[in-house]
Amino acid sequence: MIDMEDPARPAPLNPILKLALELGPLVLFFFMNQRAGIFTATGVFTVATVIALAVHYALARKLPMMPLVSGVVVVVFGALTLLLQDDLFIKLKPTIVNSLFGTVLLVGLYFRKSLLTIVLDSVFQLTEEGWRKLTLRWGLFFFFLAAVNEVVWRTQTTDFWVSFKVFGIMPITIVFALAQTPLIMRHDASEADGGPDDAARG
Repeated sequence: MIDMEDPARPAPLNPILKLALELGPLVLFFFMNQRAGIFTATGVFTVATVIALAVHYALARKLPMMPLVSGVVVVVFGALTLLLQDDLFIKLKPTIVNSLFGTVLLVGLYFRKSLLTIVLDSVFQLTEEGWRKLTLRWGLFFFFLAAVNEVVWRTQTTDFWVSFKVFGIMPITIVFALAQTPLIMRHDASEADGGPDDAARG
């Protein structure tokens, strides 16, 4: 996690507010695309992303890695989209971001380091085996999202891609995250020293 904080650290953001800051720019992107087209939507999306990051930092005095990296890529590729009047750049943004996170996780895993807590700002306490398995799953899932984005923008209309980006990717991600609950429960580090039954559960 990129942690830019002072000694008097504010309390963590309310989960609903955090979700609103992350989804707000995407929702605006969808509605502006419907009303004014992809280029106006990209401009609004870029500005809204910067504002959301600024509000997050003002309230929490820190910026989690994933929204920060995604925000930087949005600004760069959003600017290229507007300057060159080519929507290819904004369409490539999810592919690049997801491929980047997938690479970071799997390369870290190769060197026996679980970087999932940095990428996802995770608050779980897992055993070493649990982190290894969860990191592998998320790494592969990020590459899956990158591949899906490539298929959708290359084969569908821009309007369909925008709608899928907003209303397709998020449900898929939520379902995947919820599907990891059994693994997280099996490898909960807070119960790792609870007794001999824990060894049988792993």
